[in-house]
Amino acid sequence: MSRGLLRLGALLALLLGCAAAGMLVAWWSGTLLAGLLGAVALGLCALLVAQSIRAGRLLAWLRGDAQGGPPELAGRAGELGHQMQKALRRREQGIEHEQQRLTQFLAAVEASPNGVLLLDANHQITWCSRVAANHLGLDPQRDLAQPVTNLVRAPAFVEHMLHGPAGQPVAFPGVGGMRISALVQPYGDGLKLVLTQDITEPERTEAMRRNFVANVSHEIRTPLTVLAGFVETMSELPLSEAERTRVLALMAAQARRMQSLVADLLTLAKLEGSPRPPADRWTRVADLMKRAQADAATLSEGRHELHLDAGGEAQIAGSEAELHSALGNLVVNAVRYTPPGGRIDVQWAVRDDGWGVLSVADTGIGIEREHLPRLTERFYRVDGSRSRDTGGTGLGLSIVKHVVQRHGGEIDIHSEPGRGSRFALLLPPSRVRQEPAAAVDRAAHGPGPAASPPAR
Repeated sequence: MSRGLLRLGALLALLLGCAAAGMLVAWWSGTLLAGLLGAVALGLCALLVAQSIRAGRLLAWLRGDAQGGPPELAGRAGELGHQMQKALRRREQGIEHEQQRLTQFLAAVEASPNGVLLLDANHQITWCSRVAANHLGLDPQRDLAQPVTNLVRAPAFVEHMLHGPAGQPVAFPGVGGMRISALVQPYGDGLKLVLTQDITEPERTEAMRRNFVANVSHEIRTPLTVLAGFVETMSELPLSEAERTRVLALMAAQARRMQSLVADLLTLAKLEGSPRPPADRWTRVADLMKRAQADAATLSEGRHELHLDAGGEAQIAGSEAELHSALGNLVVNAVRYTPPGGRIDVQWAVRDDGWGVLSVADTGIGIEREHLPRLTERFYRVDGSRSRDTGGTGLGLSIVKHVVQRHGGEIDIHSEPGRGSRFALLLPPSRVRQEPAAAVDRAAHGPGPAASPPAR
């Protein structure tokens, strides 16, 4: 601005000098020509001053000293200002477009399930996504310009950041019990890109798969070993008829055990791979109890007291086969682990909040408290030898849990050593209803000539 004032002052001085010179010539010569020359000089000076003023306004607008749009100029100065304004507008539009693209790119990064962390050459955080902050326990704003190795104290991560090979992930404990995998990739001039991923569920699934394969192999190996031993015995040793009968009976028992194991595995696979049971197909609770009672009576052979209480006529929405499988497993377990002379109660009730409760209680040996949280795990046994002796596969309660969860409910277990156990299937109100009286009469006496079939 000071330069413009100096220029303006110089032009004004030139104008005054020219005017003074013209007046002096006119006074000295007294001729018209001298006056005209002075006027022309005065006009030229005025034109130079005007051009300087317009150029000063244009420069002030370009520097941002003037408010509003560009000044209204004529001639070449005006054309120059117009072209400059168009160039500035194109530049501003380009900057705005790039800003929008950057915003969209960062939004896409934020939407990714993987975390993104940008580091400078000193491992200081220059940008951090929300997911990466959750994985590593960081604050996306507060922790900017902080060394990441000072904030994430996992030894494996720190060692990998300082000395680990690039392009290879490292796994370490994250926030809240998570397992995090981090991949460090160099780029630019000493910069680093860190990609984080939550691998908690994949690692848990992989561990379950390994345990499942190991358990299945273990469960099948024992009966196969027994069968192979008996086959070798029968083929190499002369056996009496009584010994042969006993060996064949043991072989049949091991074969049935493998058949039961395969059947339970197929049931679990079907439960995990099929859609949820329908909510409009109804099954009578009394029918489920009668079938469970028949299974228990066959296994018990009169050694236990069996009591059923349907608690009024009611229906459950869902898969009848799955519900029968769940209740049958509970009743069979009660028979297996209740000594002769014990009592087994199968009961149905509806709580005040509308939830249905289908329970099986026994007076058997009971279960220690520390085992209760793991009872529904596959192949988990409180006493492995006793379970195998009774013919169990270790999958029954896992099947029960899957069935009740597929029906929107849960399983509740209470047990005390020496005082028995109680397993209850809790079913939501949406899958429980009281059976109409007309349907009860038809079920008891059969439908009349014009009666419609009972609801299913």
